[in-house]
Amino acid sequence: MVPYAYQPDVLGPDFEQRVLPQPPDYEGPVQSTLIRRRPRGPRPRRAVLYVHGFTDYFFQQEMAVRYEQHGYQFYALDLRKYGRSWLPHQWPNNVRNLREYYPDLDAALAVIQAEGHRTVVLSGHSTGGLIAALYAEDSPNQMAIVALVLNSPFLAMHQNWLNRHVGVPLAAAAGRWLPGLKIPANLPTEYGQSLHRQYRGEWDYYLPWKPIEVFPVTTGWLRAIHAGHRRIRRGLGLTVPVLVLHSTHTVHGAGWTDEYFHADGVLNVRDIHRLAPRLGSRVTVRPIEGGMHDLVLSAAPVRARVYQELFGWLQATLGE
Repeated sequence: MVPYAYQPDVLGPDFEQRVLPQPPDYEGPVQSTLIRRRPRGPRPRRAVLYVHGFTDYFFQQEMAVRYEQHGYQFYALDLRKYGRSWLPHQWPNNVRNLREYYPDLDAALAVIQAEGHRTVVLSGHSTGGLIAALYAEDSPNQMAIVALVLNSPFLAMHQNWLNRHVGVPLAAAAGRWLPGLKIPANLPTEYGQSLHRQYRGEWDYYLPWKPIEVFPVTTGWLRAIHAGHRRIRRGLGLTVPVLVLHSTHTVHGAGWTDEYFHADGVLNVRDIHRLAPRLGSRVTVRPIEGGMHDLVLSAAPVRARVYQELFGWLQATLGE
């Protein structure tokens, strides 16, 4: 389907968005949304496409500026049923198979290539990191992807033994027959509080799209994630260079602690570190001391380290 023209974006005059219409699914009409930082001067040879996490959307403007400063045209994708792409008749974040996101990525890459960028760095955070890795393995567009950058990718459930080995598989199995059944996402509200400036954080974003208490999930979504995690455990065969960044520590215990400012409050970083090498043959893993779950929302000195690692790796991997 033909995408629409660029329109003004909620992030202000430095950004613009373009709706990417998609065929209807089991909930009705579907769209995704491509966001780009407005081009300035000559078109860079390279571009980056960023994919957000769960109960999330693109708002990390500083990241876009940093990529632009290093010679990349910046794009981000709000996947179907997230953020800018969420339509009134849809349950937020709801899919039944992670491959449902592939047409969103296909359409975004088609626009990016049509705008003159033949090689693209694909970047994903958390659930977006899982989706990006699977897409890079499966997509016929994989030749356009020159590198994969994953920020705290969601490679395994952060659950206790009973939930991980019994509860999640049972709920995922129910997703085959009752894909619309809703269950609590069971993610700590403290993580959102550590981010948004109305609570304890330094960032401003639109809470209806990224609420402090995350949306319940469907068993169909859980089944899709569970299938993706099984593929990660078996191992992918990515030959593209991959950079995996994650915090050095995970927040432990219930209730608020200042550890949320200095550790991953969503995932178990040991799982990320253990599973990342299974993504492919050219994986670099870089732990970041003091990093939050979304590393680019960490404290300023930590963000500086994140960008140093990121652009140093890109320079070493891709050259000029």
